[in-house]
Amino acid sequence: MKTTRRTFLASAAAAGTVAAITHRDAVADETSPLKIGVIGVGWYGMVDAKAALKVGGVEIVAICDVDRDHLTKSADELEKLQGKRPAEYKLYEEMLEKAELDAMIIGTPPHWHALQLQAALDYGLNVYCEKPLSYDVREGRAMVDAVAASGQVVQIGFQRRQSKAFQQVKEYIESGKAGRIVQAEVQIHYNAGTGDATPQDPPTSLDWDLWCGPAPKIPYSPQVGHKKWRLEKTTGHGHMVDWGIHNLDATRMMLGLSMPKQINASGGLYQYAGSITTPDTMTVNFEFDELPVVWRHRLWGATEYDADTTNGVFLYGEKATIFVADQRWVVIPKGKSAPREVNEVKSDMGTLQMANFLAAVRGEEELACPIIEAFKSTAMVQLGMIAYESNSVVRWDEASEQIVNNEAAAKLLKREYREPWKHPHVTS
Repeated sequence: MKTTRRTFLASAAAAGTVAAITHRDAVADETSPLKIGVIGVGWYGMVDAKAALKVGGVEIVAICDVDRDHLTKSADELEKLQGKRPAEYKLYEEMLEKAELDAMIIGTPPHWHALQLQAALDYGLNVYCEKPLSYDVREGRAMVDAVAASGQVVQIGFQRRQSKAFQQVKEYIESGKAGRIVQAEVQIHYNAGTGDATPQDPPTSLDWDLWCGPAPKIPYSPQVGHKKWRLEKTTGHGHMVDWGIHNLDATRMMLGLSMPKQINASGGLYQYAGSITTPDTMTVNFEFDELPVVWRHRLWGATEYDADTTNGVFLYGEKATIFVADQRWVVIPKGKSAPREVNEVKSDMGTLQMANFLAAVRGEEELACPIIEAFKSTAMVQLGMIAYESNSVVRWDEASEQIVNNEAAAKLLKREYREPWKHPHVTS
């Protein structure tokens, strides 16, 4: 076999020497476009690919999807955008073997992230992986360890870290103007809507068995297939894990929080029973050493009293209350007559997050979301679901990464893979 930069890096990875390769060494020629592959082009993988093209200095040379209609449509679109048609693959293993790549974008559902990230690292690639980091807590830890051993640049798609609104609120809090923040409330209420949940044959273009992969193979329906999988327990794991994680990660960032020490949860299926398998109504209390953070969502029902606060974070301080959303933040000072301070600040968060990744690959910037921060935010919401599913109080020991004195909950830290796939976390 001809020795190429890719095959050299793959050999180095197998020999355990990739960690010695610097970020700049991982890029063959900094003046030439970075060659990128994309796994999962049915939706957000393409959003990320187009963000990379918008930033510039890249070429999408290969794409992979288990739905051949996704492949054809996305290849057509990318050919128009960049003037070159990417190679198309059904199997990401084949793409890694055959395509000459510098980096990988992973846009698949989270039950696939751990295996695909590890495979990309084994080929010496830098990776942009969508959130949540993993399906279970133990996968996430294995991914953190794999990235540390590889020395590669890995960015996770927590795009709200690029929101000027969230960044400015962080600065405002650190200035002391709001006083000590005593409590945070985080929410995203919306009318989810549902698809047809009747079990049926999958589209002929879709390999449903491979789509399910290491997750349990469940009957196909439009409600658990493309895009709708987010509210399915075995894949997306529900609204808080899928979408709420953005605002919860931003809350951790703004307040400098690490991990909660105690979690309890309540909720259920009050409107969409029979259509979805995760709560349509939910409240989770995350107790940090510094303050409580409360998550709430409702996926149905009445119009909000104030639509401006449907999606965002309330921070209750000693001197002021702050409400912050993606593009807007408001300060409500103490005092009945004190005027509110409204700040409208726009950010192209997805493009900025991708630009930060590409700059980090070239050794020019630090990552906005290194994998350990993604692990903490992802484990946080996973622990919230564990508290809900075990109907118990979960006490988390961050140092040992164990659930304390709760055997039923502790068993939910890891979900065994469906054969023939193997879970990456090995118990010592």
